[in-house]
Amino acid sequence: MFYHKLGNIPAKRHTQFRKKDQSLFQEELVSSLGFSGIYSNLYHHFSPTRIESILDSEQYKTTIVEDYGLKPTHLNTSDLGITGTDYLDARKVLLKNNDVSIALCNPSERKMGYYYKNGEGDEVIFIHDGEGVLYSQFGKIEVRKGDYIVIPRTTIYSFEWKEGPLRLLIIESPNPVETPNRYRSDLGQLHEHSPFCERDIRPPVWMEPNLKEGSYLVKTKKQGYLHNYIYKNSPYDLEGWDGFLWPYAFSINDFEPITGRIHQPPPVHQTFQAYGYVICSFVPRLFDYHPQAIPAPYNHSNIDSDEVLYYAEGDFMSRKGIDRGSFTLHPGGIPHGPHPGTVEKSIGAKETHELAVMIDTFKPLYITHEALEFLDTDYPYSWK
Repeated sequence: MFYHKLGNIPAKRHTQFRKKDQSLFQEELVSSLGFSGIYSNLYHHFSPTRIESILDSEQYKTTIVEDYGLKPTHLNTSDLGITGTDYLDARKVLLKNNDVSIALCNPSERKMGYYYKNGEGDEVIFIHDGEGVLYSQFGKIEVRKGDYIVIPRTTIYSFEWKEGPLRLLIIESPNPVETPNRYRSDLGQLHEHSPFCERDIRPPVWMEPNLKEGSYLVKTKKQGYLHNYIYKNSPYDLEGWDGFLWPYAFSINDFEPITGRIHQPPPVHQTFQAYGYVICSFVPRLFDYHPQAIPAPYNHSNIDSDEVLYYAEGDFMSRKGIDRGSFTLHPGGIPHGPHPGTVEKSIGAKETHELAVMIDTFKPLYITHEALEFLDTDYPYSWK
């Protein structure tokens, strides 16, 4: 990320910063990788450590199917309805391993009555349908269909969604989510050849601090539980902050595709990296322009990774029987490729209008029990 600041901050870190009544603002350092990663300094009107009470913790975890086996998988979630009441209750985890979990979320309630903090993972939220506002200690961000929202761990946040269709793809990992190394200079600036740049990244904007006393519930996710804390003051009480660690939005529609004379490999679509997996964006683009080019992807044997595709919009020329909102999982160990007839059909095509999110993991992914209701049992035989 890049340096950003909002509001009022002192000239030097860790020095006296006083209010009009001469009392001190409360400084909070939010840091990653101990003190060796990116960080931000926050200046609160009230102490962020003052707990009024601690309520009972709630179990919050998903179980995997132990004996699922090794097979191509299609999860047809195109007809997904309401998945729960609020933002946390509605998360339906479908695929996971120790490095990442992948969930869908469609809550019936459009406003959260609490604040949420993921105490153990970064989150990437892709808005398939919907629009609203992300609020956090760092400010607010207007978000809309097609946005990736990247939320670093320990960020306290809440959503308010507008009425209308809502469908969220939520990717969570215990390690930082970053822009790809190969697109950044030694000093962190995105290169000229990167498919997006800093202008495309939307940081938080200022919102007035909430200084009202009350009963503020913060739900913190950690070690398979939601831990419920009551504070007397709002976590959104900042006078100002600065640093490199903050949530942001980036639209998949601002990803500029890299194309060539012949079929380009999936890494050209990479958008984010994290330990154990990458996220790629397939967007509308011109097809390959070699006179003998075959636009459909070639057969591929995954040696080191499992491949998940979430189909958002458009006609996916290499797949049959795939709907808007489908997942496919092609695990390492067996080859996968275009469905019969799609290779010949693709020859001569000039462009595609597909939109999809791909997650490639470097360790096996597991199906959860919640995913079984969406399982297309005929999919492994669809290449006959």
